[in-house]
Amino acid sequence: MTDDWQNGGFGLYIHWPFCEAKCPYCDFNSHVTRNIDQNRWKRAYLSEIDRYAEMLPNRVLNTVYFGGGTPSLMDPSVVSDVLERIRKSWPVANDLEVTLEANPGSVEAGRFSAYADAGVSRVSMGVQALNDADLRKLGRIHSVAEAYQAFDIARKFFNRVSFDLIYARQDQTVEAWRSELKEALSMAVDHLSLYQLTIEPGTAFGERFERGKLRGLPDDDRSGDLYEATQEICGTAGLPAYEVSNHAKPGAESRHNLVYWRYGDYCGIGPGAHGRITLDGQRHATEAFWQPGKWLAGVEASEKVEDRSAIGGQDQADEYLMMGLRLTDGIDARRYKAMSEKDLSANTLTRLEEIGMIVQDRHYIRATAGGRMVLNAVIKELLSD
Repeated sequence: MTDDWQNGGFGLYIHWPFCEAKCPYCDFNSHVTRNIDQNRWKRAYLSEIDRYAEMLPNRVLNTVYFGGGTPSLMDPSVVSDVLERIRKSWPVANDLEVTLEANPGSVEAGRFSAYADAGVSRVSMGVQALNDADLRKLGRIHSVAEAYQAFDIARKFFNRVSFDLIYARQDQTVEAWRSELKEALSMAVDHLSLYQLTIEPGTAFGERFERGKLRGLPDDDRSGDLYEATQEICGTAGLPAYEVSNHAKPGAESRHNLVYWRYGDYCGIGPGAHGRITLDGQRHATEAFWQPGKWLAGVEASEKVEDRSAIGGQDQADEYLMMGLRLTDGIDARRYKAMSEKDLSANTLTRLEEIGMIVQDRHYIRATAGGRMVLNAVIKELLSD
């Protein structure tokens, strides 16, 4: 248990909380602010890196992820200085993956060369749709033409480029999604993140939905058809799902996200960032203060900027199960038992296997394609015993 995190690796997440505009479906910690003192934010990030390096010394760092918000609004010099400090703070893997999320606007794309020079090795672009009408409905401020242009620029500077699309959109048919997804795959990508639109409380879409103003959303049957079409088309194109919402050519998986799903350790730096860190054999959950101004002022004053709580063995096992079953590789039942000090219910596993929701292969438990369609229900069954 002391070194359980090594089964998943060690990563670092850095949260940039600012965007040009707030998308109506987004419930992430993102804020629209016109005046940002980037040097001040840089100093705060460097201070937090120093704090975590002192807390978790001598670990081999596998991945760095700049998320947001819109990290492609960061000055390249900030990214460069942060990565330089990271490399001085930990020994890094020979194949260190450094991902930066980007929007496909012309301003952000113009920074791609500088990000590559700074040490970014992978870009993940928030394209979200490949038709302008739906981009407007989703509140995106780029056009399809800009998305194509940004993708072409990204391919010049990065060997690894991913982009996101949202489906199950308003009035979207299965036929239209098939056409759009095939168009995306024709762009010679090696990784796609394909998310079903979810209506989250507290968002503009959530409020609109509560008032009955968000029409044309798919019912469960059409959502299922859209999901099945996604699996079929991506699988045929050589980008099978390695996780519920993520598809990649073999070897092109997001290593940083694999740290999460394989239940490794990761430091979360920045407003609202979450982390899982193991100290003296005990895994802890961390959550940084949500409000950007409060977090920044706290770092500058050398005050507490996060809540940290120990995670009990059963809770660790449950988190591992919930994250790991999202992967097509599934979970190792021996690892689950080491955390929880008990086996999963044999009766429940047998029942789920008999109805085609999971498969058991020696020590491994995997959700089937049908099981991943109703994964929350499968997980609920396993956690209920």
